Amino acid sequence: MPAVTVANPLTLPRVPEVLPTAEDRSVVSVTTAPSGFEGEGFPVRRAFAGVSMRALDPFIHMDQMGEVEYAPGEPKGTPWHPHRGFETVTYMIDGIMDHQDSNGGGGSITDGDTQWMTAGAGLLHIEAPPEHLVVSGGLFHGIQLWVNLPSKLKMTAPRYQDIRGGQVALLSSPDGAALVRVIAGEVAGHAGPGSTHTPIALAHATLSAGARLRLPWRADFNALVYVLGGAGSVGADRRPIRMGQLAVFGPGEVLTLAADTTQESRTPELDVLILGGQPIREPVAAYGPFVMNTREELQQAFDDFQAGRLGTIPAEPHPGHDVL
Repeated sequence: MPAVTVANPLTLPRVPEVLPTAEDRSVVSVTTAPSGFEGEGFPVRRAFAGVSMRALDPFIHMDQMGEVEYAPGEPKGTPWHPHRGFETVTYMIDGIMDHQDSNGGGGSITDGDTQWMTAGAGLLHIEAPPEHLVVSGGLFHGIQLWVNLPSKLKMTAPRYQDIRGGQVALLSSPDGAALVRVIAGEVAGHAGPGSTHTPIALAHATLSAGARLRLPWRADFNALVYVLGGAGSVGADRRPIRMGQLAVFGPGEVLTLAADTTQESRTPELDVLILGGQPIREPVAAYGPFVMNTREELQQAFDDFQAGRLGTIPAEPHPGHDVL
């Protein structure tokens, strides 16, 4: 699980020591993601399955794509499809994914890169492995997250952000035993490169076996931790958690995570995605590729798609294009 690593984490800025008076967030629930298939048949874990929308707000959906070792000819993607009313975030840990959308956004991501697509008023897009990966096969592992937009921004103009792995803010725990990659928002006073319409924070942390991380977290944000690999515990009461499980935290100011001293040989560290945001607290009407506020808005989205008002195929790709 390479993403972005450094030879010596002690050379990085440190996560500040948490004050003894800071309130630890308790763990409200730990759920296990069921497995399924997406697009043309690639395996996913449905990270948010069984969790209430109220606890997830402002997030809507998240899939862990893989981790899978494809044989030659096996890699799969998604066909062209529409979106409206939210943002998609595709974070690639291993492998390569190509993206193209009808607004002119597009490019390839690999090993710690992120594609941030604001669907807003609507567009069409496609995600697929490049031809050379289809021919050769190989490791594929990533995350796709859907971030809701408030009603006033549902019909905002689409945009695309290409975030290279080398752009993320890198932090270490005070003892250097944990590496934190800040992709978007602000974590422990350090801002990631992703620009978000909805206030959120998104980070990928790796904890060495036996390591502990206490991370300051905005009190007005919700807090979720999803385990990409390895095993450990969450919360001050050290609730066990393992690969494919999601922890939902209650109110407070600090997230506590710890890696088990003994890990499996194929996952020698605890890898987690840490995310949270400011709840929108608006009605959600979601169906298929659209996330709106009312059933009438959903119907309008389907009508607009069928009438060709969300874009045309194919569009001219502009790799690395970032419309801000």
